[in-house]
Amino acid sequence: MEGAEAPQAATTMQHASKEGDRTAAAPPHRDWAAIIRARLAGTVPRHADEDWLIPGLFEPGDAPRRRLLPRDPVPAAVLIPLVERANLTVLFTQRATQLRNHAGQISFPGGRIEPGDRGPAAAATREAGEEIGLDPRFVSVIGYLPDHVVITGFRITPVVAFVRPGFELALASQEVEDTFEVPLRYLFDPANHRLRRRASIAGDEVEFREIPFGERTIWGATAGMLHTLYRVCTEPQVP
Repeated sequence: MEGAEAPQAATTMQHASKEGDRTAAAPPHRDWAAIIRARLAGTVPRHADEDWLIPGLFEPGDAPRRRLLPRDPVPAAVLIPLVERANLTVLFTQRATQLRNHAGQISFPGGRIEPGDRGPAAAATREAGEEIGLDPRFVSVIGYLPDHVVITGFRITPVVAFVRPGFELALASQEVEDTFEVPLRYLFDPANHRLRRRASIAGDEVEFREIPFGERTIWGATAGMLHTLYRVCTEPQVP
């Protein structure tokens, strides 16, 4: 599933940090696996439009931006695969360069929910099998993030799962050029994030997050979903 939904044109303005950014520094050496299990325990997919998130924005978009979203978005799902190594990692895909849309961009495995799928988890694990050959026997779904709506017309349910090491991947070369893993600790450290101001489809400027890693950059919907997971794990729980 394409991971880089972003506003139309980037400005030259770039921030390493910004006053008012509500992301606090990530404490080192936290047991993120245990935290994620606890925070996502019992979560279920929520598809009501009042719960929709716009990638990069934790809260629902304001009225002008919401009017630009598709009225009847296509249901889709992505798998956020957390590999249970000594240091927890996130498994990403890099889209094939010959694709018509979002070529070469970083994403999670996923796609539209088909009529035969028994919900978002089934769709996400099926797509992961088709795209990268991830055997569902290694995958344990633990919960869901709120739906993220993208301007290309999809309502994406992020399905968070732990993946047992020992799997072997077989990439569908027409869709996926490569896969790679990034330590979750790195992704959850705001010092590794860049905040850019971009012109939105509404004509104003909004701030979007990018996470460079080596020669790659994680951005758009993929970075937005990671930031949502981080916020779910670090903000105080509502009683």
